[in-house]
Amino acid sequence: MRSWRAVVELFVAGCAAVGGVLSWLAASSQVVVAPVVEGEPSTTSVAYYAPLLTLSLLLVTAAGVLVVLGVSRLRRGPDPAKPSAGTAFHAPKLE
Repeated sequence: MRSWRAVVELFVAGCAAVGGVLSWLAASSQVVVAPVVEGEPSTTSVAYYAPLLTLSLLLVTAAGVLVVLGVSRLRRGPDPAKPSAGTAFHAPKLE
């Protein structure tokens, strides 16, 4: 059960990371800036859309947390509270 949950966490982390990158890329746009002095050429600048930047930072943070949880779950191994398949579980005898 633990490894299945770890795989799901890692998959969701990957999806969140991809969403964060796509959100970051969609947050920027080029705008034309008017010249400061008459006769100078106009220039371009990059404008960022704050809600998409916030979304990308939240998604990347969630992805990082899920990666840590998923990897730690995988490294811990099977759940010690449940007996693994193939082993007998005997309740203690009460006398």
